[in-house]
Amino acid sequence: MPNTTTPIDLLVSAIDRAGSPACIGIDPVFDQLPRSLQVESELEVIESFSLKVLDAVVGAVGVVKPQSACFERYGSAGYAILEKVIARARDLGFVVILDAKRGDIGSSATHYAVGAANMGAHFITVSPYMGPSSIKPFLDAGLGVFALGRTSNPDSDAVQLQELKDGSCVTHAISAMIAKMGKDRVGESGLSNLGAVVGATKSADDVRTLRALMPHQMFLVPGVGAQGGTIADVQPMIRSDAALAGQLGVVVNASRSVIYADPKAGESWLSAVQGAAIEFATDLKALVFH
Repeated sequence: MPNTTTPIDLLVSAIDRAGSPACIGIDPVFDQLPRSLQVESELEVIESFSLKVLDAVVGAVGVVKPQSACFERYGSAGYAILEKVIARARDLGFVVILDAKRGDIGSSATHYAVGAANMGAHFITVSPYMGPSSIKPFLDAGLGVFALGRTSNPDSDAVQLQELKDGSCVTHAISAMIAKMGKDRVGESGLSNLGAVVGATKSADDVRTLRALMPHQMFLVPGVGAQGGTIADVQPMIRSDAALAGQLGVVVNASRSVIYADPKAGESWLSAVQGAAIEFATDLKALVFH
């Protein structure tokens, strides 16, 4: 069994327990929340919804990803709710990826890192475009890190596919940097505490190249569901010869397609969320038996 004191080994173990690399994004947007909840104040609704989603998906998945921006917009009160969400998630046994996309260096990065670690996150997302010093403080704080490698938004191509002098692209240089930095951060699972964000909306050839560049990285995969990516699009990212879900090298996120699932006639919104999470996690199990 992996050593469950490192973030990556905690993540691998959580995925193996669930039998699926599914992750549910906690991205509460007030206007999109169930009408039945919108009888309290906006902050109360955000908190209630987020905590109830955690309760609904426990057992179906082992990983959740709160979107920090959805809480930060409310200032200190929003941060307090985010802290409650992370604490509840940990109490329920989830591994928590804080989706904050921090991107500073030096003392500023250290402040962000210590804050995220103290809040209880196991992982955090960061932008690596200021170089290794935009990543290292988060690793030094004991966090696992997912650095933006090949993001799912269409206009990312304008930057990430810019050609370099050697004929490679910006995303390839970033991936090589991630792989190099992650070599000394490998857990007992054989995967690194430094992973990469790689979108399911990108081409198969594109993501195969990134997997070749980053053989020991866990990929956090957005873009499945509402953004148009499919589970089949994840297939080229998985590591060869993986016998268990945790060794696939992917943790696949769905947010809107699960937390805003449409209830069937007579079904509660909470039951719809639970059903969508179970279906998503079950569908992803096919990756283990590719």
